[in-house]
Amino acid sequence: MDPVSVLLSIVICIFIFKVFYGGNKESQNFPPGPKPLPLIGNLHMINMKKPHLTFMELAEKFGSVFSFHFGTEKFVVLCNADTVKDALINYADEFSGRPAIPVFDKTTKGHGIFFANGENWKVMRRFTISTLRDFGMGKKTMEDRICEESEFLKQVFESYKGKPFDNTIIMNAAVANIIVHILLNHRFDYDDATLKNLISIVSENISFAAKPIVLLYNAYPSILQWIPGSHKSVTKNMIKLYNFLRETFTKHRDQLDVNDQRDLIDVFLVKQQEESSSTKFFHDQNLTVLLADLFGAGMETTSTTLRWGLLFMMKYPEVQKKVQDEIDRVIGSAQPRLAHRKQMPYTEAVIHEIQRLGNLAPNVGHETTKDVTFRGYFIPKGTQVIILLTSVLQDKAYFKKPEEFYPEHFLDSEGKFVKNDAFLPFSAGRRSCAGETLAKMELFLFFTKLLQNFTFQSPPGVEVDLTSADALTSKPVDHKICALPRN
Repeated sequence: MDPVSVLLSIVICIFIFKVFYGGNKESQNFPPGPKPLPLIGNLHMINMKKPHLTFMELAEKFGSVFSFHFGTEKFVVLCNADTVKDALINYADEFSGRPAIPVFDKTTKGHGIFFANGENWKVMRRFTISTLRDFGMGKKTMEDRICEESEFLKQVFESYKGKPFDNTIIMNAAVANIIVHILLNHRFDYDDATLKNLISIVSENISFAAKPIVLLYNAYPSILQWIPGSHKSVTKNMIKLYNFLRETFTKHRDQLDVNDQRDLIDVFLVKQQEESSSTKFFHDQNLTVLLADLFGAGMETTSTTLRWGLLFMMKYPEVQKKVQDEIDRVIGSAQPRLAHRKQMPYTEAVIHEIQRLGNLAPNVGHETTKDVTFRGYFIPKGTQVIILLTSVLQDKAYFKKPEEFYPEHFLDSEGKFVKNDAFLPFSAGRRSCAGETLAKMELFLFFTKLLQNFTFQSPPGVEVDLTSADALTSKPVDHKICALPRN
């Protein structure tokens, strides 16, 4: 090899070493982590379908604050209840950013609420929370609406006469109708083609987003954008959903009455008319993405939690019996109402345990908005941070049996309900779930209505499978249930 080639090779090697191994990690005390390889970082180590399992293992070695390399991008992972709460509550501003995830950023472009940042995010979040409250979140009007929908759900379950059926679409439809009522002032029949299509789009994307090709695409978007795969399907699905939503609010605009604001779309459109040209937050792109964010989050998480709940009842019939006994004693045959909740500590504990072990969002992406020194480590502005909620909900310091279904995690020695500081299924701080109050209402009213009227069992000869499917959220694998009428 000639001297020029040797010199060039040395320069390249030094450059690669500086980029991947040198950097400023030691001088700035960046969190420790597994040693990355050139170009791929730590991708060779990760469980591509369920990354949170890899992070749980690494936490055992590196502690509650460690680093990980997705390709050339440095991430920081925060684990366990005390560390996560410290970051999200005591350093709320510093950890309040949301990273741009390439597979979603192609369509969201920082609009809406979930992937938004800065002033746009603040305006959209304030608008969302105030509008949800105006349309009944936490109030009797919304409680009445959920109770009405729970009756429709009960009737559909009854129609199967105890025979096995898949409850995925049914449960999604029931919960979707609550958020659809707020967003569009509409209710769909469960077999409506439009509703099924909307549910399918959201469900498919949640599954697609967990595919290994999508993880790789997020690490190398410029390289893999030309390769076919699930990342392309995510984009196509989002465009379908956006087109439906645009068509819907265009009709609303044609019928808009400032003095009769029927739903969130109407309220947004009125704000759009009132907004001065200097701010421009209430534009059509924000409305489109906001509606998609709220529909997806409002439907998928709660319906999946309820499906986990029925599975746990099938797996643990003794728990199911205790819940039913409490329902019979407190509610009887009347319509379950939120007022009953304080008189039903065991049912409340069971619902909390369903949320805890169901572990809907194993890890949540954040980003630092400024340089921060946290727990002795320096984390620069713009660093992607993974909040490992799995490690919070299964923190051995707070839960006696972290990997088991154990409602007593939320009961004292006298059987009274007690809160647990590590119960953060809705996250915490600036980015906590905007619809938490609504979700809690739905979980209690739907769950008690179903357990009041049915005993749930697996089909004859079929073992209950509590394995979670490969998806962006933790949801059950495909299964069938039997809803046996109690009366």
